[in-house]
Amino acid sequence: MDCNMANAYDQAARWYKQVPGGAPQHVLRNYLGYSSPYYGSGFSSPKFTSTCSSVSDCNLIISNVEAGDSAVYYCSAFDKSANSAAPPPVLTIFPPSSEELKSNKPTLVCLASDMSSGIADVRWLVGGNSVSRGVTTGSAEQQPNKKFRLSSYLTIEKSEWEKDTAIACEVSAASKATTKAIKKSECSD
Repeated sequence: MDCNMANAYDQAARWYKQVPGGAPQHVLRNYLGYSSPYYGSGFSSPKFTSTCSSVSDCNLIISNVEAGDSAVYYCSAFDKSANSAAPPPVLTIFPPSSEELKSNKPTLVCLASDMSSGIADVRWLVGGNSVSRGVTTGSAEQQPNKKFRLSSYLTIEKSEWEKDTAIACEVSAASKATTKAIKKSECSD
């Protein structure tokens, strides 16, 4: 499947899968020039891959197609001509609870709210490096004010949290990106 991104400002193709009656699921995001795409929860290589041959042409490749792959697939790219008046998402990061810190795999939660679009990309960074392992992102849901919110979860090694490493959540929606970071030392016990 091909995606024409002639007006995209960030040279990234985002692919979504939607089964009848279901919410769109983020399959992957591929930036021109990146060696491999960033996968949404439940999707991975080699089943799903993507290539970008130019600034405006990316595709989605589904290998070993099965009946469960039957769906409508969408490509989206942030349009540089889009309305710039839309506010960026509001982010809140919740640290691991004291109960979770007793385990070796605490989880942080990133809540993105007041998004003008129900389609968003979420990226977690640990110490400035993008991570995909341990990330689970839910589908967006509409708020009473007709805007959207979603939650993303990052499960890390307890030692990473104990190191006081900066952990950031970055959300891009409707051509607006917001990043919020948290460190152990900034949280009360």
